[in-house]
Amino acid sequence: MGLQIERIPTLSDNYTYLVICEATREAAIVDAPEADPVIARVKETGAKVTKILSTHHHPDHAMANPKLAETYGVPVVGHVSDSGRLAGYSDGVDEGDVVQVGNETARVLFIPSHTTGHVAYVFDDAKALFSGDMLFAGGCGRLFEGTAEMMYTALCEKLARLPDDMRVYCGHEYTEGNLRFAAHVEPDNADVKKKLEWAQKVRAHAAADWHDATDDEMTIPSTIGDEKKTNPFMRSPDAAELGRRRKLKDEF
Repeated sequence: MGLQIERIPTLSDNYTYLVICEATREAAIVDAPEADPVIARVKETGAKVTKILSTHHHPDHAMANPKLAETYGVPVVGHVSDSGRLAGYSDGVDEGDVVQVGNETARVLFIPSHTTGHVAYVFDDAKALFSGDMLFAGGCGRLFEGTAEMMYTALCEKLARLPDDMRVYCGHEYTEGNLRFAAHVEPDNADVKKKLEWAQKVRAHAAADWHDATDDEMTIPSTIGDEKKTNPFMRSPDAAELGRRRKLKDEF
């Protein structure tokens, strides 16, 4: 028994996750901007939703929270600082707190910079990280509310210290574009080249409507080990270089 992770395509390139404890069938919904695809997947799996987990307040990750919370009669969990701006917010968490999903436990990492209230949920036993818009496969989120120093701490100190086989479940299907930029930054990186070619093959026959995407059209999850080899932001030697790369990516 362990953790069943359902990847649900939402909006035009978002990932929403249904995280199910295989022993109890209790489940959490992670980062939901649309309710209907999630409700349909819950019915398919027969899971019992007990909570909603948000990594940050942006509407493309949270605007379905109120409807889903009402549908299932469950709390909405987010960082304590987002109480006034996270849709449906009811329960606050911070660094070091834990969240239960059936028999499975997630610990909370506070990783601000994309937003000042961004968190990640780490299921250590299941080797699953839900990183929202902070760490993508091959990339990272924009610096909307924080600094390059904050992002360096989040990516290169906190997240990079997770085990190499920790799976990374991020907020968007951005892998191919991110790796194109990675190849621009590190043209001699053979790991980047190899993974970019793989991502291009995976996405070559993608459904026109992301809602129709099948599992074999998805490049997620990645792993922490992969990101250490291919992610130009996690590979930045210091905060100044990370900030420079983030500005380059904004204009790429």
